[in-house]
Amino acid sequence: MSPDRDRVRREQAVTYAAVGATQAPDLMQYPPTGYRPLEQRGRVGHGDERWAHAVDELLTGGVYRGAGMGVRITPVSATDAEREYQPVEFDESGEPAEPAQVGAVDEVYTGSGARHVRPGDIIVVGLEVGSRIWLPLPTRVVLLEVDEARVMYAVGTLPGHPFSGEESFTLEQTDDGSVWLTVRSFARPAAWWAWPLLPGLLLARTMIARRFLRALMGPISAQPA
Repeated sequence: MSPDRDRVRREQAVTYAAVGATQAPDLMQYPPTGYRPLEQRGRVGHGDERWAHAVDELLTGGVYRGAGMGVRITPVSATDAEREYQPVEFDESGEPAEPAQVGAVDEVYTGSGARHVRPGDIIVVGLEVGSRIWLPLPTRVVLLEVDEARVMYAVGTLPGHPFSGEESFTLEQTDDGSVWLTVRSFARPAAWWAWPLLPGLLLARTMIARRFLRALMGPISAQPA
């Protein structure tokens, strides 16, 4: 990606209005008007080692690579990071737990030096051919929540994406140590040529969501000493 194209994409707004709607409890019954919802949930393993591995894979783009996609992540600039809005966080009962705020989220790195995504990062996935990404699907990280037993981030579509909408990944570790991934999204075609292909595109979304689940079930890589 050229520096000019990278700059232009950083300045673009997402192509839908209902930012954060993947977190609505009733998304599957009442998605944003005109959008098709999707939810896939599955157990990806058990234990603290699996949890730590899944968190790093999820937050470094490994969930896409494991699903067979090429991925390029452009970190948010320091200036833009300071402008990122962090919405109100709610507890399990629906009560506000953390106030809304504006400011940068701390940068976090894995033991191997890979960087976790932050709000404002641009993630482009697609078919990787050599060093290039074909049929690129540009998105921006619009939400990020990291707790001891729950990690969630959501990406919103940018101009150039054939869909308009949002997708979120929620990783949870239950009391018995099981690790679960939930993929939720709502989308509709953004390009005129995509509307006739809608049934096939919706099926593809379901298949890709299932591949995301399998991606986090892979072998646990050894961590550096």
